[in-house]
Amino acid sequence: MSDYKLSASLQEHEDDVRGVVFPTSSLVLSASRDATARIWRLLSHNPPKYDCTISTHGSSFINAIAYLPPTKLYAEGLIISGGKDSIIEARQPGKPPEDNAEALLLGHAHNVCALDVNTEDRYIVSGSWDGTGRVWGIGKWECEAVLEAHGGSVWAVLAYDADTIITGCADKLIRLFTPSGKLLHTIQGSSDVVRALCRVPEGHPSKADFASAGNDSVIRLWKLSGRQVGELHGHESFIYSLVSSPNGELISSGEDRTVRVWRGSECVQTITHPAISVWGVAVCPENGDIVSGASDRIVRVFSRDPDRQAAPETIQAFDDSVKSSSIPQQQVGDGNINKEKLPGPEFLEQKSGTKEGQVVMIQESNGSVSAHQWSQGAGRWMNVGTVVDAAGSSGKKTHHQGKDYDYVFDVDIEDGKPPLKLPYNLSQNPYEAATKFIQDNELPISYLDQVANFITSNTQGATLGQPSQPEPAGADPWGSGRYVPGESRSATAPAPATTPSTRPKVLPQKSYLSIKTANLRTIKKKIEELNQQLISESSKDLALTSSMLSTLSDMISPLEASLANASPQSNPAINSSVEIVLTLIARWPASHVLPALDLLRLLTASTPAAATYRSPNGESIIDILSTSGVFGDQDRPNNIMLATRAFSNLFETPAGRTLADEQFDHIHQLVKDASAGTSSNRNLSIAVATLYVNYAVLLTSEPHASMPSSIDRGLTLVEGLTALIRASTDSEAVYRALVAFGTLLGLGEEVQMAGNEIYDAEGALKKAEQAVKEPRVKGVVGEIRELLGSVKGT
Repeated sequence: MSDYKLSASLQEHEDDVRGVVFPTSSLVLSASRDATARIWRLLSHNPPKYDCTISTHGSSFINAIAYLPPTKLYAEGLIISGGKDSIIEARQPGKPPEDNAEALLLGHAHNVCALDVNTEDRYIVSGSWDGTGRVWGIGKWECEAVLEAHGGSVWAVLAYDADTIITGCADKLIRLFTPSGKLLHTIQGSSDVVRALCRVPEGHPSKADFASAGNDSVIRLWKLSGRQVGELHGHESFIYSLVSSPNGELISSGEDRTVRVWRGSECVQTITHPAISVWGVAVCPENGDIVSGASDRIVRVFSRDPDRQAAPETIQAFDDSVKSSSIPQQQVGDGNINKEKLPGPEFLEQKSGTKEGQVVMIQESNGSVSAHQWSQGAGRWMNVGTVVDAAGSSGKKTHHQGKDYDYVFDVDIEDGKPPLKLPYNLSQNPYEAATKFIQDNELPISYLDQVANFITSNTQGATLGQPSQPEPAGADPWGSGRYVPGESRSATAPAPATTPSTRPKVLPQKSYLSIKTANLRTIKKKIEELNQQLISESSKDLALTSSMLSTLSDMISPLEASLANASPQSNPAINSSVEIVLTLIARWPASHVLPALDLLRLLTASTPAAATYRSPNGESIIDILSTSGVFGDQDRPNNIMLATRAFSNLFETPAGRTLADEQFDHIHQLVKDASAGTSSNRNLSIAVATLYVNYAVLLTSEPHASMPSSIDRGLTLVEGLTALIRASTDSEAVYRALVAFGTLLGLGEEVQMAGNEIYDAEGALKKAEQAVKEPRVKGVVGEIRELLGSVKGT
């Protein structure tokens, strides 16, 4: 059987491609950290060409995708996707992203990282970082069962048949459930996190029922009874994805830059990618072609059929890109290279490889070291890149627990205790290193963004949540230039609290919080795209003029500088953009205003001109947001979330604080009405809690703390905060709501008594402790109880 060769490289994503599906020979689906799910339709066969459309444009990264084939009810089938916002979306492929989805499945409390569909028995199964799997009825769109008993994140799910669902977990265990949620049995045997599962085709020599793979680089073959019947060795790092082919082969992909093809117990082909991570792989059931998604943002299709392969020059360009890629030496062998003992280029002509995928290092005549991989099909060594020393700028390694690392950071989590060690090699994916650090030290998964950004920023040892260097303007916590308006991370958020026995007091909160992370140039690009769309749809009267677009372009650099400055500054280019952005929000369709709202959020944080702006009719930004309909459209919670963040960021400037003070009743009513019943939307809950934190800081600082009106306002906020604490299960939203509530208790006995006697504060605190098992939450709950207890004892 011939080898797979490149068929097409599909380049539209702006960040890592985390998931791929290949349902038919003319359709490819992909999900990415750029917050989109995309549809790739085959336009021509020779050479293969694809057309790309966006199916979903979410608020944060999407890393799981599945497909329901066509049914009588859904003639085109359904695209099922999920990601960081914890929501699973079911959407018809023919609908544009601005249209409502067929269904939004709510229930998970954290990132959705795995999806599978059982078409015959009409159910979807999902896995999440919240430690559960969930079963959803197709058409009913309700959670029919929760798969519990996991000791960590559920990284993989397999809807095996009508009676069996299989899960793979970070606790190294595989579990079998019934679709009703009953745990059948648990399988031990994996030595590390289980990340991938797939059904093994009938007729496989092992007679296995399913296969698993994960961080230990081994593919294991299992019977449903739990008996292991085989192992496949060849990968040299984490395995992320595993699928079966219609011809009985297994296909895998992982952190070693490869897709591997397995026939029986033998690896018959290794396809090296010019990327660090090959996150996903899928097989077309119609023709056996495969598709991969990788960290270089590219979706690639491979085929064995010469008629479906790319032009020779395109295949050569792919091979050249692999050859020219740099391989950190930690990814080959044991990472310790002695150049003097390496063979020269003549080795490649004199010796054959012993197995598919075998890697040897060669010292070239110019002194460099190249890596060559044996291809069984081609019968020769293939150059797969130049080996480089991946040490830090000093070139020195740091020894930690028997291994050498480029960096070993000191991370302070608890006062009075030694810092935790965070080892990291430049060859690693920052998010995998961050996940391992969190798991090894039993830290809350909510720290992931901070740890990952801590690594990518190459910061020297610093306290988590308090970077030693200011974050660059427009920095993206996922390290790329995609448009992701829904991120909730803020460099100025309160640092995670430590254990109650040693932690410093958190209450009262004294500083205002802001949410300023963004990529301005990508926001501007999105506005330009939507503006062009309006023109093409004969809505030129709503479109921006070239002069207005030029003004927005001129605003980018000074706005970046202002966001990076500790004190927001006025600038003519920034100030002149305020009116343009508010005009977009007031006049553009609701489906188009998201990037404008994101820009307004940044303007309120960076210039007092946003707060002092008045329209010709005397309207402030509060009035314009109120009349725009943003807060009345609960079908677009991301619009509400960004508008609420704009309110929160007003507190960054004195003029903004004045406006927020004057418009308290108006702002509170808008947010209260719009966020009612939306506690499952993590980003909106965090935005509301952040706004309430800032109001709590304002009301408890002078001269407000001495004003009688602050008591009334405080009581109004306490009512909303205790409701939010009861309803939310997100750790960050709960923590911020608790900080706001505890800070408001500093207004005095009247607020404290109301908390006890009217709003059942103790019930809310118990709910918070049950929902969020984190030391920082336990600590701030203890402080609140002390404050409430003091008034009980008077």
